Order: sequence, then C-alpha cells, then structure tokens
Amino acid sequence: MCRVRFLLFPLLLASFGPLPAAHAQAVPNPGENIASLVTFGAQGDKSWGDDDHTQTFFFLIPQANRQPVYIRVYDPDCGGQFDEAKFGWNTTTEFSLYGGPGAHSGPDARGNQPTGNYRSGTLLKQKTFGQDAAYDGKWYTFGPLNPLEGELVAEFQGHVFKLIAQGKTGDDGNLYRYFLSTSPTQNVPVEGGNAFTYEYAFRLLPQRKSRTHLYPFVNEHVVSIKQSNFDLDGDATLKIFSVAKNGHDAAVSGDDAWAQSVHPISPKEHGLSLDLQLTSISKASNDLVFYVTDQYDVAMPFFAIPLGGPPKYQYDVDVKIRR
Repeated sequence: MCRVRFLLFPLLLASFGPLPAAHAQAVPNPGENIASLVTFGAQGDKSWGDDDHTQTFFFLIPQANRQPVYIRVYDPDCGGQFDEAKFGWNTTTEFSLYGGPGAHSGPDARGNQPTGNYRSGTLLKQKTFGQDAAYDGKWYTFGPLNPLEGELVAEFQGHVFKLIAQGKTGDDGNLYRYFLSTSPTQNVPVEGGNAFTYEYAFRLLPQRKSRTHLYPFVNEHVVSIKQSNFDLDGDATLKIFSVAKNGHDAAVSGDDAWAQSVHPISPKEHGLSLDLQLTSISKASNDLVFYVTDQYDVAMPFFAIPLGGPPKYQYDVDVKIRR
C-alpha cells in the first residue's frame, strides 16, 4: 500500500553521514538506493507491505579477518520520527544474532519464509525494542564479535553471522538500517565484508523516477530465475540488467498481491550479479517484499555490494571487413 509520507526521509538518509560508496557496509548499501529496511509488528496488516513480519540478514567477514567486528542497528526501536505508526505506537521488534554451525547452512535459514528451523545456529545475543527514545534515531551495537564465532561458508570464502528482525507485537512499521563495522561507536567498514539476504523487505525512496537496484547473485547452476515481488501497488516499473540483458521487462505486483515472472539465464551471467532496477512512478512511500528463486525454487542471495560489481551489458559487435 502506498502512503504519502516522505518529508522525513532526507533527514533519515542524512543522519548516516558520508559513506565510502565503493566499500561501505551499510545495509541497505548506498548503491542500492533504498530508503530503509522495514519490519512490521506481528499484527501488522500485510497490505502495508510486509508479508511475514520477519527479515533475515547475513553478514560476511572474509576468512582471513581475525579482528573483532560489530553489527550496528540504526533506529532499532519502533516509535518516533523514522518509523510508521498505524494508530499509535504499540510494536515491539526482536533482533536475534546467530553464529556457529548451521547459522547459514541450515536449509530453512536460506528460505524466503520464516518457517521450520530458520533460527538454526547458536544464539549469541537477543534484544527486543519497543518505543524507546534512547534508541530513536540512534545506534545499538552487537559485539564485539570474534569472526570465528560465525559459520564458515566456503562458497563465500568467509565467516557468516545471521541477524533476524521479527515483529513480536503490534501493527506499526519499524524502519531501520544496519552497518557492519570494525568499531562499536562509529561506522568503519570491514575490509572485504558484505551482507546479504534471501528475502528483502524494504521501503522505496519517496521520489518520482527514483531508481532502486537489487543485486541477486547467479551461481553456475542457475538456468532460469523467477522474481517475486509483493505489494508494489503498480507504482514502479521493473527491468532486469546484466552482462546479457539490457533492460528486460519483469512483472510488477499490485496492492496486497504477489507478482512473478520467469527469465532465462545464459552461461555468461554465471558467477555474477544481476541488476533488478525498480523505477518509482510517484512520490508515495511504498513498502514491499522481494525475492528471487532459481529453476529448483531455491532462493538466491541479494548482496548489498554486488559480487563482480554492478553488471554492465556487453554488446555483441559483429565486425565485417569490406573487400
């Protein structure tokens, strides 16, 4: 559902200060051009743009890194200028941090729904926030974390922590952000670090023609993808870009509804990220959910910093020599 509530977002974005665009580990990353993450309370109306009131993010620390790291949450409480009230603040949000074996490798942890054993791994820290002025527009920090406490994921050549945000009570929208840092009090990027999710719940920037970039990673086994989006209200266009796709149209959902479309993948796209570009039509605030699966219905990861960099279409040039 679109809601015209856009005056505060320049303040929200400005509050993060300057970020080094190439190596920043802000979530969302500046290059994605997303206003914020969003998680509604457990009694929240799905038509407001959150289908399951839960969001899972994974934080990747390079395997050689042995220095402590911190995962920082901006505005974790639900109440105040950056969040979305329905009829008055009544929402609590639980943030749960996991590491150890199974944190990422557990099959349910990598799904697009909070079902089964999606909380696999070892619970390291858990904190619940309601309306709390102490954290309104401020940071809460998990850590210090020994990278070895995360699960070693050979595919991504690093240790991974899992952070689950879940709306426990209430019906308001909690808008927040993350940062993977080497400091408990400042946003200092972890060299080579990254973050990713298998289902993205976020708010678009409330600007006409604003362009959002989502970067699902395509491994060598992918033959086709199915992109699925929820509650876009028909208020954006969606095109797919890659080394082989130069703006392929994809389906866009209406109010309180899902839309899907299937797209083939060529071998030249393997080992790289796609660029799914959403272009806003109006200035309305819009919360939505997005995920991508392969031909086996296995969810694919969206990386904050696209692996291989933002893809650029490679033109096939047929050069003929005249005689």
